Amino acid sequence: MKLDILAFGAHPDDVELGCGATVAKEISLGKTVGIVDLTRGELGTRGTAKIRDEESANAGEILGVSVRENLRFRDGFFINDEKHQLEVIKMIRKYKPEIVLCNAVDDRHIDHGKGSKLVSDACFLSGLRKIETSLEGQEQEAWRPKLVYHYIQWKDLTPDFVVDVTGFIDKKVESLMAYKSQFFDPNSNEPATPIATETFRDSIVYRAQDLGRLINSEHAEGFTVERYLAVSSLGDLV
Repeated sequence: MKLDILAFGAHPDDVELGCGATVAKEISLGKTVGIVDLTRGELGTRGTAKIRDEESANAGEILGVSVRENLRFRDGFFINDEKHQLEVIKMIRKYKPEIVLCNAVDDRHIDHGKGSKLVSDACFLSGLRKIETSLEGQEQEAWRPKLVYHYIQWKDLTPDFVVDVTGFIDKKVESLMAYKSQFFDPNSNEPATPIATETFRDSIVYRAQDLGRLINSEHAEGFTVERYLAVSSLGDLV
């Protein structure tokens, strides 16, 4: 299955939090989108890996993604080395996306920055035909995505561009609320965490509103890039 967009997240719910509305919008425009989670989030304070497996499947259905996979790297301890790069390369070559979305380049959780660099490096290496990989007994062809974008997470990084996601913020929130173990629930007896508060829940919307305000729309999501953005003409800018 060839996808238009492949979104990677270090943990289940990273993609939903960072670019869930963008994913929902692109799917509404007819694009095929998949998600690959690097870990099962097994070190998370709340919930379990099994619970998060179920929640991520539900969240993916809400967004309407075509496929969701989990590479089962060790939460907290995966590194950017050949072994892990090759597993990511296999996913890139399997789905041949034109665009890859990945974690924030710098963030509160150490896995986010690591995951960002790991996926970015793998996108480049995936285009080298002398790196041989196979999946399910089939040799894979080299493939390099045209574009790699990094979504923004906990830290308020300055975006290089923003996507107008007006009309899709509710779908983003709905997908996040599928992670019942992770976010605010007044009836939960789980330990408190920074993302399990009412304030954080509310911030999902007001951060999108703030970015939207800056581009004269209702809601927006921001991204950073490693290379210059290019447009064919000034009229391409919104």
